Amino acid sequence: MSVEKVLVVDDDLLGREYLSETLTRNGYEVASASDGQQALERVNKAGYDLVFLDMKMPGMCGMEVLEKIKTISPETVVVLITAYGTIETAVEAMKKGAYDYIIKPFSPDQVELVIARVNERYKLIMENRYWRSNSNIDEKMNPVFARNSKMFQIYEQIKRIAQSKASVLVQGESGTGKELVARAIHFHSNRYESPFIRVNCAALTETLLESELFGHERGAYTGAISKHIGRFELANKGTLLLDEISEISPNIQAKLLRVLEEEEFERVGGEKTIKIDVRIVATTNRNLLEEIRKGSFREDLYYRLNVVPIYLPPLRERREDIPLLTDYYLKKYSLENTAVIKSLDTTTMNYLCQYSWPGNVRELKNIIQRAVVMNSSDALTLEQFNDIFILQDTKRFETILTDGKAIEDVERDLIYSTLEKTGWNKTRAAELLKITTRTLRNKLSKYDALHKSSCQRETISCIK
Repeated sequence: MSVEKVLVVDDDLLGREYLSETLTRNGYEVASASDGQQALERVNKAGYDLVFLDMKMPGMCGMEVLEKIKTISPETVVVLITAYGTIETAVEAMKKGAYDYIIKPFSPDQVELVIARVNERYKLIMENRYWRSNSNIDEKMNPVFARNSKMFQIYEQIKRIAQSKASVLVQGESGTGKELVARAIHFHSNRYESPFIRVNCAALTETLLESELFGHERGAYTGAISKHIGRFELANKGTLLLDEISEISPNIQAKLLRVLEEEEFERVGGEKTIKIDVRIVATTNRNLLEEIRKGSFREDLYYRLNVVPIYLPPLRERREDIPLLTDYYLKKYSLENTAVIKSLDTTTMNYLCQYSWPGNVRELKNIIQRAVVMNSSDALTLEQFNDIFILQDTKRFETILTDGKAIEDVERDLIYSTLEKTGWNKTRAAELLKITTRTLRNKLSKYDALHKSSCQRETISCIK
């Protein structure tokens, strides 16, 4: 969901037309109202995703209109239009349900920034609704998807810790489901009605991350043309996921430690101290103790985050779960693509169970989805997974080379392994090996000749 329909409410004709034209040029469906009564009639009749509402109007004031809009349509986002002399009033209005405010005079860029934040809000709302509605059929946080004893222990651990406020540190390789664990903790807790907010610490520079976490005031730095609400504020009463916590700078680490200890902070460029109640779940694919030894991660922050540690094993350490996960994703993507539910033969399943899965459950999920989409029959064969198996064999043979095995022997083993996986289809095998069919046939003739020569030598040796 995103902003599509916008209502502009302003008694000033020029101001109303300026904002309406700005929004129309940017592709929004725009309506306008010159007073509070007309605005309420439009909201009641048509409904809008976003309302820009002027605070000072004759007759019904903006504050009254705001309260009535929230009664008629609670999910409609209201952004106040105000002047410098009414900022305090605007702040009071935000306590009554307004999302944000912009100060006259404003630029088109400011309007777009506000809408971008509103879109982010809608995204978070829809995400939370989805996860809330699907929390009982969680893909990997349901024991039906596990036979591994370690995973069962994790399920029980989640149930025990969900109701507490203790910080949780989830460690594991990429693709093991760390974010899923964080969501499961949130939606099994008494905070499930409040926001679940995620921050990817590895994707942002230090300056941007600080602003995303704590927010900033207008004019705090170059480009800060309006106030920005940070993720800590958005997550108040809920859960904040700090994804890839190992990537944050020492400066941010120090500020984060203070927030965790005192449960308060100031926005960048602000003086007002903001109190919050947030449950922290941090994730990392690194060994933080090693990062502490290197001096890149604070020891005191580590112990503050690691109140409850959870380690997610990689898929290669829980191979007994692969058939269950495979079956689930086969049914899931078959239904999503309105296809006949796919099946796997025993040989293919054995290969899936033997594969090392460096991308873990995420890789398995993506590979099954691709196979279902690309294959039109009701059965998936080994050929649909040739790419990953050939890659695995190549890496294995590279390891063999380093151990001193002859290149010719490695080449022969790789060719025969590929032929086996393609059902001895020489054309397909040649494609996977990135050689011509003629080259493949020549190499097979060579191996056959060498084999016959070797047998002859063994026969002669026996006669002697």
